[in-house]
Amino acid sequence: MSEKPSLIYPPSKTVEQVDVYHGVEVADPYRWLEADVRQSAAVQSWVVSQQQFADRYLQALPKRQVLRERLAQVWDIEQFGVPVKKAGRYFYSYNSGTDKQNRIMMQKALDDPATVLFDPNTWSDDGTTTLAAYYPDPTGRYVAYLVQEAGSDWRVARVRNLETGVDLEDQLHWLKFTGLSWLADGSGFYYSGYPDPGDDKYHGLPDQNSIYFHKIGQPQSEDTLVYHNLEAPEWRYAAMVTEDGAYLVIIVFTGTDARYQVLTKPLGTDEPLTFLVRGFDHDYSPVGHADGWLYFRTDMEAPRGRIIRLNPALGEQALDHYEEVVAQHESVLLGADIFGGKLLTQYLKDAASEVAVFTLGGELAHRLSLPGIGTAEGFAGSVEDTEVFFGFSGIDYAPAVLRLDMATAAVSEYKRAEFDVDVDSFVTSQVFYPSADGTQIPMFISHHKDIELDGSNPTLLYGYGGFNVSLTPTFSITRAVWMEQGGVMAVANLRGGGEYGESWHEAGTRLNKQNVFDDFIAAGEYLIAQGYTRPEHLGIMGGSNGGLLVGAVLNQRPELFGAAIPAVGVMDMLRFAQFTAGVFWVDDYGSVDNPEEFSALLAYSPYHNLKQQNYPPVLVSTADTDDRVVPGHSFKYAARLQAVQQGDAPVLLRIESKAGHGAGTPKDKLIDTYADYWAFLLRHLRQVDYLEDKN
Repeated sequence: MSEKPSLIYPPSKTVEQVDVYHGVEVADPYRWLEADVRQSAAVQSWVVSQQQFADRYLQALPKRQVLRERLAQVWDIEQFGVPVKKAGRYFYSYNSGTDKQNRIMMQKALDDPATVLFDPNTWSDDGTTTLAAYYPDPTGRYVAYLVQEAGSDWRVARVRNLETGVDLEDQLHWLKFTGLSWLADGSGFYYSGYPDPGDDKYHGLPDQNSIYFHKIGQPQSEDTLVYHNLEAPEWRYAAMVTEDGAYLVIIVFTGTDARYQVLTKPLGTDEPLTFLVRGFDHDYSPVGHADGWLYFRTDMEAPRGRIIRLNPALGEQALDHYEEVVAQHESVLLGADIFGGKLLTQYLKDAASEVAVFTLGGELAHRLSLPGIGTAEGFAGSVEDTEVFFGFSGIDYAPAVLRLDMATAAVSEYKRAEFDVDVDSFVTSQVFYPSADGTQIPMFISHHKDIELDGSNPTLLYGYGGFNVSLTPTFSITRAVWMEQGGVMAVANLRGGGEYGESWHEAGTRLNKQNVFDDFIAAGEYLIAQGYTRPEHLGIMGGSNGGLLVGAVLNQRPELFGAAIPAVGVMDMLRFAQFTAGVFWVDDYGSVDNPEEFSALLAYSPYHNLKQQNYPPVLVSTADTDDRVVPGHSFKYAARLQAVQQGDAPVLLRIESKAGHGAGTPKDKLIDTYADYWAFLLRHLRQVDYLEDKN
């Protein structure tokens, strides 16, 4: 293979910045790239030069346009979301196939004509203003909804009259990571909000979160402060009204771990908020209220989860007298809901979905028969209804909306997307491979059934490994196109995720984080040993915490991989807590304030461990409005990687404009993104000459 001449990267200046942690001096020569691109002319100029450099390279890739056209073709399909029944109406998302953003439709009966409730495609010319979530009120008069702009985590709440389709004057600002929970009479809703962050809204640390009540028709300035704790500005809150309208439940949390305190009060009374659970020790996720009991999913003395119920009348003594309803099982309990007077529970067994129905007393009523190995999610119904809808898909099973009869556990297909993809030509297997310490790690491997295991296949290994997030088998348009091109898709269920409960999660956190990287490296070695691929044909990809994963293993084993895409990654492990939501990630990563944790963080931090050596081709990806993982992480990492790269393999920085961490990205931007990703990987993993590959 003939190599391209060495690339001349845009210049990236360095600064004399040295920080001292526990007596250890650490250089940070690209500190200046942390500045907000909107407020720094120097960073803005640098970003433009990097964008232009990457665009020239990516646009010239021979397969890019073909891939873009194929992605657009497969995405051009009518799609329906899971119907949600509220107050005698059904609501669901809909995309005609050409919409940049999904519309929300409304109908009074499933066989009635549907009307458009929200069409975010009309909110901005480029599709970057979108609907983040919506909440119909129990009376059917109003729907409150959250608007997201340019991918930011900040939201604006508005209220629409369901009969007229006209918005009220109500607008609430500076909302982040919150739902909206209505009173039963539809007079208003609870939410959590922050003080005005001023000019630092995309970089600043959020604190002083509070729970408020908004009464319909009043300005936000008159909203009632329901709860906050000025002595604990790091506390965050989520408020929910039980579906029967009987109780307000407030969950208090501090980081990303599911460790909660719980407050409650009976609504319609003068009783004050009372702590049912004190101390950030365990998960107490609300399930619902029935017959005077509040039901919770918890990992208290049950790392794989169980369901308990508390008597709220006992106040702070309630936890001392809890009742177990559904005991811990071998599978991991993800969550539960109360529908039709029963508990519908969602489990994971070896990373795939299982669903079971229990009585409110805890007796097993039914185990659902699902269409195959895949992911069941989005369960929607009402406490009084026996009809529940949910979504199901698998890697080789196109997404479908299924209907469940809670009385009989009969599952039927309601709607199914008809993608222009031959899913029957793909095969999926689940394997288990040993990590460095012998732990067996599961992995899903999918590909076209006709490929040969001769080591020549372009293979993409994907992982995450953090924050108790489970990677489950689901259908993906982008991955289907990858497999159509002869690519192998491998998804590893690394420690740090939630696939086997809290112990699996903790095994990949803080001082145990190296386990995650070892698991990922072992996945690559397995794929090579089993004949799927060779190092020059093996690509790796991950986003957010998965971007950190890719950056860390590239430093540790650069020779094992043929190309890499770290997307919106956490790349500076010494300063992540200085920006926006990063302060909450200490739960998983640890803190530089702790000497032992600082040493562990420094040992694998992608940015700090870059050194002069041959790295494979790397496409670093971020977005200018990402206020979850600020783009400065990727800016600093890419600048330093370009400086230390010793070979001719390219290091590109792809920066999406008017986009954030991923949520709300319009479809045309997603198509362009994955056309770039797949063209880059196919060029470098197939190891064909850049100028001669014209097919």
